[in-house]
Amino acid sequence: MTEVNPQTAYDDNNIFAKMLDGDIPYHKVYEDDKTLAFMDIMPQAEGHVLVIPKQKAVDLADLEPEYAAAVLMTSKKVMQAQRQVFEREGVIQMQLNGSQAGQTVFHYHVHLIPSSIHELGRHAVTQADNNDLANIAQKLAAVIDA
Repeated sequence: MTEVNPQTAYDDNNIFAKMLDGDIPYHKVYEDDKTLAFMDIMPQAEGHVLVIPKQKAVDLADLEPEYAAAVLMTSKKVMQAQRQVFEREGVIQMQLNGSQAGQTVFHYHVHLIPSSIHELGRHAVTQADNNDLANIAQKLAAVIDA
């Protein structure tokens, strides 16, 4: 396994690790043996999804190639679903490495936000309605599984 970034050690108690362990509920959009995609509870726009690897990796430098490829393939599936469900072409793909870049959860993750840069809300400001997240997650999952 690749050595974890020496600047930030992987914390097994981070929120995404707890989600992968089944300790924290989430609204799943898609899952396979290497990745999990779920609704961001503090979305920057409606339909904001996070894709994470099932590998302990703080940032891209820590991610093993097969997990990096899996994250990209899952991101592709989610983006196609977002375009269909939200009837829009624009999906912002964002990935932050390190606290100086704005990373707040130190488990590698990709943000997929069906929005334009001009409509984008601020990160981690407003928590979304739980029922709305569940509804959107179901719509996206249905398109991916179709």
